[in-house]
Amino acid sequence: MSGSLVITNRQRAIPINTLLLRKITRTLLADLLQLDQFELGITIVRAPEMARINEAFLQHEGSTDVITFNYSESSKLETRNSKLPLHGELFICIDDALAQARQFHTSWQSELVRYVIHGVLHLRGFDDLRPADRRKMKREENRLLQKAARLFPLSKLARGSRLAE
Repeated sequence: MSGSLVITNRQRAIPINTLLLRKITRTLLADLLQLDQFELGITIVRAPEMARINEAFLQHEGSTDVITFNYSESSKLETRNSKLPLHGELFICIDDALAQARQFHTSWQSELVRYVIHGVLHLRGFDDLRPADRRKMKREENRLLQKAARLFPLSKLARGSRLAE
């Protein structure tokens, strides 16, 4: 395992520039988080598929924005702030990105990148179950999202946008 990243778009509602998403994610992993070794799969789905995954694996009803599966053998304490290999899979719901973008007055592209960051932070040992941990995770999520937005034109994640490729 060194730097493996697979992005699969299993939805057709929103055209997504997966090449740009790959560049953003690789920069997040290699440059911003300085990870030498990672194996990450990202799958973008619609709400019905996300609801099935949520129920099958987490026994929760309904869709959600992102689900993280950590395949690493490291414990949470070992992974945070370390350079141990990252190994996991993220499922991201485009419908939730659209809805939350409207709710929070942002773009679905920004929400999509936020979900990637959120999932990766979970894989790095961050947790959001307790309020104090949630605040710490949200601060790091916001910091990384701001850096990504300075480095990349997130609006170009909409495939078909000029300069997207």
